[in-house]
Amino acid sequence: MHIIKQLRRKKNINQTQLADEIGVSLRTVQLYEKKGANIPIKNLSKIASFFDLTIAELYIQEVNESEATYAHRKPFTHHGNICYALEHGKYLVKAPLHLIENHKDYVSSLGPNSKNASYLEVGFILDFLEEGRYRAFEISGDSMNDQSIEAIPNKAIVLGFQMDKKLLVQKEGVKKGSWILVLKNRIICKQVTGIDSKSSMITCHNLNPSPEFQDFELNLEDILEAYQVVKKQF
Repeated sequence: MHIIKQLRRKKNINQTQLADEIGVSLRTVQLYEKKGANIPIKNLSKIASFFDLTIAELYIQEVNESEATYAHRKPFTHHGNICYALEHGKYLVKAPLHLIENHKDYVSSLGPNSKNASYLEVGFILDFLEEGRYRAFEISGDSMNDQSIEAIPNKAIVLGFQMDKKLLVQKEGVKKGSWILVLKNRIICKQVTGIDSKSSMITCHNLNPSPEFQDFELNLEDILEAYQVVKKQF
């Protein structure tokens, strides 16, 4: 994250000092300061705390920094998202960010008495653009954290593109990976492993093997929106 370098310089400390503060090597800090760095959530929390920021605020500053970098480029709108074309066929996508504390407000905004609400935004670098609207969500809990490469730990921020929820009950429409499911009373992140198109039921799977995280069934009628996770930030 390039913003780490900017914050470090404002605080007038070098990379070695930051490495000592968060308990990693100098080489690790050098890698973290590169754009698109994959930083473990534990160390990202330490970095954010050191600069008196939340993880979300750190990402917001990162996207603001990216906007300044690409200010000379002409933005375009893709399914409601502001995007920038980058080198090598990549794109910077700005997406509304829904923090854990704002999940209920977002669910309420989809109801019959909905009100327009303003949200934070976060940026992701993508290799290509999916045909759907992008939104970003902060994840609550460790039900999807099995320490694997597919893990999505607590407080991670994921980017998803919206798909018709009916695809969840059509075998050919379900893809591997994780989904953000906006329900009538909460927002969850799960994998979909079972489908019953006749009863419109899907089986939601947790990656965490702990007994407290059991798979469960969910009726399609209880889902307001469905987003397939395409990228995550730790």
